[in-house]
Amino acid sequence: MTETILYDYWRSSASYRLRIALNLAGIAYTAVPVDLVKGEHRSAEHLARNPQGLVPVLDIDGLRLTQSLAMLDYLDQTRGLGLVPADPASRAQVQALAQAIAVDIHPVCNLKVARHATQLSGGAEDMPGAWMRHFIRPGLQAFETRLAGFEQSPYCCGDAPGLADICLMPQIYNARRWEVDISDLPRLLSVEAACNEHPSFSAAHPDRHAPVA
Repeated sequence: MTETILYDYWRSSASYRLRIALNLAGIAYTAVPVDLVKGEHRSAEHLARNPQGLVPVLDIDGLRLTQSLAMLDYLDQTRGLGLVPADPASRAQVQALAQAIAVDIHPVCNLKVARHATQLSGGAEDMPGAWMRHFIRPGLQAFETRLAGFEQSPYCCGDAPGLADICLMPQIYNARRWEVDISDLPRLLSVEAACNEHPSFSAAHPDRHAPVA
């Protein structure tokens, strides 16, 4: 059996998602750090893995995969994780909930975009924090409203962790990092509490993967 390797960065939201999913699947993997702050994602070595220069990259089952949502779908289908319902209508609803974060909030708040916005601001005060808060809070407010259509028992869409939880927790980490007020989002906070108690989530937390100083 080929070794499973995850090329990631400890604070990357997309990498955090994959760590959670690999833990849920019980897949042992080797983590190879790609330091985004140092620019290692632009190295020839990493561009050979992913021409987009993004993390994560997952080597598994003799495949090399990119794009976190595609990787999550692969793990779900090959390891039977049950991340989305089988029923097409329910599946679409859960995917929409997850994509409200992974497709709408995350891309405008990643490091590359935030750095560029900071440069364009000409040294505006409180950048990139102001940029992050501008997008993260309304995005999570909308997520909270959408959660009303699902029963949190105790996770986003039921009694087992799913795709929405995997996308939500890294975004909550970012919200807290950038001092976004989420204290008035009770459904979201209840899901956060449940996920924090789940070993697959706690073991994937960035604090557990931060580089040693």
